[in-house]
Amino acid sequence: MPPNILKSSLENASFSIIFQIFCRCVTFVLNAFVVRHVGQAILGVINVRLLLLESMILFLSREPFVKACLTNTAEHNWAQVINLLWLTVPICIVMSFLFGYIWLFLLSTTEILPPYYTFAVWAVGLSCVIELSSLVVQLVASAFLFVRLKIILDTIMIIIRTMTFVPLILYYPENALLAFGIAQLVAAIFYTTSHYAYFHYHIKKLNKSQKRRMSLKDNSNEYVIREFPFHTIEDFLPCQLKNNDSYFDTKLTNLTWSFFRQGILKQILTEGERLIMTIMPVLTFTEQGVYEIVNNMGSLAARFIFRPIEDSSYFYFTQMVKRDKTISDQNPVKVQESVNVLTHLCSVVTCIGLVVLVFGQSYSSLLLWLYGGSKLILPLPVLLLRAHCLAVLLLGINGVTECYTNATADNATINKSNLIMVYQSITFLGASYLFAIWFGPVGFILGNCVNMGLRIIHSVIFINKRHQDTVYRPLRGLVPKPMFSTCLLVAAFATNLSHTYFFPSEKILHLLVGIIMFMIVFMSWLYENYELIQLATSKWYERRNKQKKND
Repeated sequence: MPPNILKSSLENASFSIIFQIFCRCVTFVLNAFVVRHVGQAILGVINVRLLLLESMILFLSREPFVKACLTNTAEHNWAQVINLLWLTVPICIVMSFLFGYIWLFLLSTTEILPPYYTFAVWAVGLSCVIELSSLVVQLVASAFLFVRLKIILDTIMIIIRTMTFVPLILYYPENALLAFGIAQLVAAIFYTTSHYAYFHYHIKKLNKSQKRRMSLKDNSNEYVIREFPFHTIEDFLPCQLKNNDSYFDTKLTNLTWSFFRQGILKQILTEGERLIMTIMPVLTFTEQGVYEIVNNMGSLAARFIFRPIEDSSYFYFTQMVKRDKTISDQNPVKVQESVNVLTHLCSVVTCIGLVVLVFGQSYSSLLLWLYGGSKLILPLPVLLLRAHCLAVLLLGINGVTECYTNATADNATINKSNLIMVYQSITFLGASYLFAIWFGPVGFILGNCVNMGLRIIHSVIFINKRHQDTVYRPLRGLVPKPMFSTCLLVAAFATNLSHTYFFPSEKILHLLVGIIMFMIVFMSWLYENYELIQLATSKWYERRNKQKKND
């Protein structure tokens, strides 16, 4: 059967959720391992300073190109796309030297840096350059719906990084940053070589079979015949594919530049608290380590579910909705489907966020106790985790609404939004800094809530304006249904009473109350979303029957 965009996006989301669960579980255990063997200060250096460095380099070097080049891949001139994507490598080299110098010589600290800090900084920069040298292959895998490849290689990379890091820590705990740097380099080398090795094998297989053409179905009974344009592995290098047009695609180049300018602001909004911790050290390395432990626990739902949904939805919306046309001028079948998908996504992430918010207030203490024992159920860690529950709700809503905005906005709209994001960034950083001074570590979470709220408002305005002359109202999914809302309120009251009377003396009883109330809330959601469940079930059975027929 021909590949289907919606089906592949859903499959990608499913595999990504599984991968994120695996990745976060590894990180969860690894953080506990690091704390027990080398202390919270090293954890603060790794998770705040060094991972922020990696995030800054990769995001600014890669994200604008990927977003632009995933737009309408069926019409790409791949020679121009490859030429554009290889610009990421020299950009990444410049970014690595720039941020490496800042991280080594300009950042102030009141504490002595651990051994091998310099090596770890340059190892992070070099690993980013190595990883981006396979960006062309990674994007081709996404464009031609190699859904499982990315998940498998990402999973193996995490395993290799962990299996390299842990033994070095066990034997040389005093050289934790040396172990971290070596693990980064080994994982990056594997990730790049494995991508090229797979496509070398795949291209040889295609050349032997002579079946280089595929049909891509977009759920409106329209088929696009696409040919896999690469005949040798050298075709992934710049200037190798035959190209009768200009060296770069002007439209994609302009779109990339728009996303690059927006990406600087978005990175500030995304990593604001780490930036403040790094540039203006209002917390010690040990306090940063404690904050990161709680932050990782508080962001479990966001990492497990929201990010994979956002990534897959972005690809789906870019293929279904044209950037440079109004909604009324586009294929009505595609528009109807995309509106339905956006409505259901808004409903799902809102419901998940509300469940996290309600149950998180009563079960943060229990979760912290299970992870770190009695020393983690002090007032500050509990307050941090409870505050994260509100941030999770806002993060989920922002992820879906901003994903649709970025996937369907034209160049002019993206450029206009850049100015708005400047004001959002200033407000966010100012609020985070002031809140951190007034409320301590909790202030970073409150500042992030302000950030999410401003971004949601901007995206909601765009989506409403985009559909104002149509009958579609996709944002109605943000309003929870009455029975679900009522059950949530009852659950909030019952679980808070349970926490007051049963925790910490009767932890099992407190957990049972939570399980019962969660089942009640979940059943109410199933009842009110019966049609959605029925549709998803029928699609699953239909796909399964087709696979059986093909077999």
